Amino acid sequence: MAVPPTAAQHSASMQTYFREGEQRAQQIGNRGPVKLGSDGKLHPDILEAFLVHGFYVFEGLVNEDEIALLRTEIERLIDRAPVGKDASADAKGRPAYGQEFAQPIYSFVKPLSDPWGGTELLSGRHPVQMTQPAPDASAPDEVVHLIGGMCQTTDPGLRLYGHPLLLTIAEAINGDDFVPFNDATFVKLPGLGGSVAWHQDGVTHWDSPDWDPGIHGFNFQVQLYPATSANCLWVIPGSHKEGRADIKALVASNDGSELLPTAIPLTCNAGDVTIANRQILHCSFANTSPNIRVAMTFGFHRRSSVLGASGALTQKAADVYDEKRVFERSRVIAVAIDARAQHYPDEPRYIYQPFAGLEDEFRWSQETYERVIKDYNLQDLSI
Repeated sequence: MAVPPTAAQHSASMQTYFREGEQRAQQIGNRGPVKLGSDGKLHPDILEAFLVHGFYVFEGLVNEDEIALLRTEIERLIDRAPVGKDASADAKGRPAYGQEFAQPIYSFVKPLSDPWGGTELLSGRHPVQMTQPAPDASAPDEVVHLIGGMCQTTDPGLRLYGHPLLLTIAEAINGDDFVPFNDATFVKLPGLGGSVAWHQDGVTHWDSPDWDPGIHGFNFQVQLYPATSANCLWVIPGSHKEGRADIKALVASNDGSELLPTAIPLTCNAGDVTIANRQILHCSFANTSPNIRVAMTFGFHRRSSVLGASGALTQKAADVYDEKRVFERSRVIAVAIDARAQHYPDEPRYIYQPFAGLEDEFRWSQETYERVIKDYNLQDLSI
C-alpha cells in the first residue's frame, strides 16, 4: 500500500494543478454581480450562461454585515459541536449543541480524509476515493465536516434562506413554483478539512424519459470566507449536459489521478455565491492549506421533478413525495421570507407563489419555529 503524502507534500504537489485550473477558469469567466432585467427577473444573459456551463459565481451577492452575522453563528456552532460523532460534550466539556433535534446536525470526518469516495454511501455516487494526506500528529481524531439544519440552528441562516435575490434566481431556473431540496454547511478547517470525491449530485432521474440537464435541480453555496483553489469547489464545465458520467473511467484514463484535466476551481471572495447544477461533475480536495472555507449550501428543485419521486440520499426510499410532503417542506421558504422581512424591513420582499395569500399563516415567531422549522430537515426532498 502506498504511503500517503504528508499535508505539506500534498499541498506542494497540487500547486501546478491549481495554477492551471485558475487559468482555465479565467478563460471561461462566468461570474459577476447579480443582474436583473427590467421585469425584475434574473437577466437572461446570466441564465443562459448558467445553462451552458452548469455553474455561475454571483460576486458580492450577500453583504458584509450579513456575512459577519453568519460567521458569528457558524463559529458558535463549531465551538459547541461534540468532540466526535458519538460524543455528547464539546471540547470544553459542556453539553454539546444540537441534541434536541431529531436528526444529528453535525457530521464528522477524520482529518484530511475522504469519507465517501469508493464507498456505497449516498447511493454510491462517489466511486473513486481521493488522495488522503496524512494529517499532522497533533490533529484531532475527528473534525466537523458538515453542519445541517441552517434554518433551525441560526436566525441568520433562516433569513439567508429567504434572501430575495437567491429566491429570484431559483425562480428563474426552476419556475415560480420551485421547491426546496436540502441544506448543509460545509466546513473545511485549515490543514484538517476532508475531501469530497468526484460525483454528480443527482440520483433518481438519470433514466427518466423526461431527462434533461436541469431535472435534478441546483445548489447555492454562500461563501463566508474567501475560497481558494486549495479548498473550493471544482467543477467540469458543461458536464451537466452529458448524462451520467463514468467517473472510474475518467480517472483511469487520467493515469489513475483524480486531477482531471478540464476541471476549474470556483474561487470566491466572502459574500460571493456559487450556483451549480446538481448534474455537474464536481469535487473538492483535502484542505492542506492554511485557510478555512465555510460554504452554506442549499438547493432547489422543479416541482415536476419532485412530485411522485421516491426518496434518495439521506431520505428513505419508501418516502414518496406527494403534494402534502412538498407543501410541508416548502413552508420553510414562506417562514424564512417573513423572518427576513421582519429583520430587513426596507428590503424588497420576495413573493413565493405557492404561498401567495397564506402569508399570515407563516409569520416568523416562536410558534412557527416549533410548528414549521424545528426538525424541518426530516422532510427534505432528495432526488
